Amino acid sequence: MTELLTETVIQEPQRIRGLEMPWNRVMGSTEAPARAARALGPWHRQEFMAECVETVVEAGGLMTFVFRRTDGAPLAFRAGQYVNVAFPVNGEDQDPVDRSYSLSSSPTEPWTFSISVKRDPTGLVSPWVHENVKPGTVLDMLGPVGAFHLPDADRRARYLLLAAGAGITPIMSMVRTIHSLPGHADVVVLYHGAEAGGFAFHQELAYIASVDSRIKVFYSLGDRSKPEGWEGLTGRLTAAMLDQVAPDANGRQVYACGPEGYLNSATELLKKVGVDDTSIYMEFFSGDRQTLLEYQAEIALATDIAEEIAEEIAESAEDYYEGQPSAFGLYEPGYDADGPLQATGLPLETVDTDAPAAGGSADAQPEAVTPDASSFETVGTGSLTLSFLRTGVNVRIDPDQHILEVAQRAGVRIGANCKEGMCGSCKVVKLSGDIEMNHQGGIRKREIDAGKFLPCCSTAQTDMVIDA
Repeated sequence: MTELLTETVIQEPQRIRGLEMPWNRVMGSTEAPARAARALGPWHRQEFMAECVETVVEAGGLMTFVFRRTDGAPLAFRAGQYVNVAFPVNGEDQDPVDRSYSLSSSPTEPWTFSISVKRDPTGLVSPWVHENVKPGTVLDMLGPVGAFHLPDADRRARYLLLAAGAGITPIMSMVRTIHSLPGHADVVVLYHGAEAGGFAFHQELAYIASVDSRIKVFYSLGDRSKPEGWEGLTGRLTAAMLDQVAPDANGRQVYACGPEGYLNSATELLKKVGVDDTSIYMEFFSGDRQTLLEYQAEIALATDIAEEIAEEIAESAEDYYEGQPSAFGLYEPGYDADGPLQATGLPLETVDTDAPAAGGSADAQPEAVTPDASSFETVGTGSLTLSFLRTGVNVRIDPDQHILEVAQRAGVRIGANCKEGMCGSCKVVKLSGDIEMNHQGGIRKREIDAGKFLPCCSTAQTDMVIDA
């Protein structure tokens, strides 16, 4: 038997040219079955409830949570996209905390789907998820969301997939998807990790690489010393390393996920080896390197509130590690037991709760007294006026300007991470006025109905009054 096995010549399978996602032909078809199959097409994000059906402990501090929709429908998405999940970390009677996590499963198996969460011991959400989400847990979700994904059809299908740490999550979805599809492809995966035993999905990746000649997987230990028995690469990402694993990188589409420093470095190195900007796909949830430098300069200038800001950044440090596919963490307002900490500026005033309202009984409910915006200082230029009640300032703005950028420049302190309508961290309430909002899944319909909006992706259509 051994002799027969050693003499057997395994021939490469005959494949069609390129890759095509299963849903790609649905929209162009006129056949009735194809119209019914439109449910499997990832064209519209939805709000839905999903039940956890399985948990899987992964290496590197990750845990995979497998879900299915409670309505029985498939979750149609593209490999690389994410879902926004509402976690009741403060109890069922309190507002949930939203986090976005990349889908690690393949959309070619849409009846269940998975997210993989890295535990940060200092974080608010990830420890709760690891300890409380179990088979039977039902959570509110929104998705699919995100422009970071494989194309629906690619006749060449030559990819370089770069991952560092938890950035492997959307890359794993891409690898699983390509492996499940017929067609020619040439895929190189380069995965950086902190320790030899910390590479999530390494067993499955090893199996896929062993049976699918289209996919090659390389590992690197970053800047760690090489342990005994380690057969992978060592050192941080360099142009030489890229040339070693993919000497033809300039002929590939590159998808990269990981911490922001890793992504910034990858961007520069890919340019050095000749990869055009149009072939590089990354998702900067926390903005680019220049954005962070500008933010650090703002902190240095605001010496009178530096200590308060530092405390708030420390409280939201979890966002650097929990967010998928890349790190969060520009700024998030602080919280105490009563909710968000009030911004500096004119405070909101309330009626004395111990005194009866004028002309009423002691049982009458106190009402908030809205500050008179006409007394606020007015700054900036533009045809419209935004009145920020908590800050106590009127800001002039033009209809083509995003509200968040203009407000922050005027000193209004609104939390912001992605600045692209994805993460939902800049959510505020408009008390009056009209906006045009183009969000990417960072806010739910019920929140919009309650008057909330995302200033990062909204423009003012009229004068507005905003609770910020």
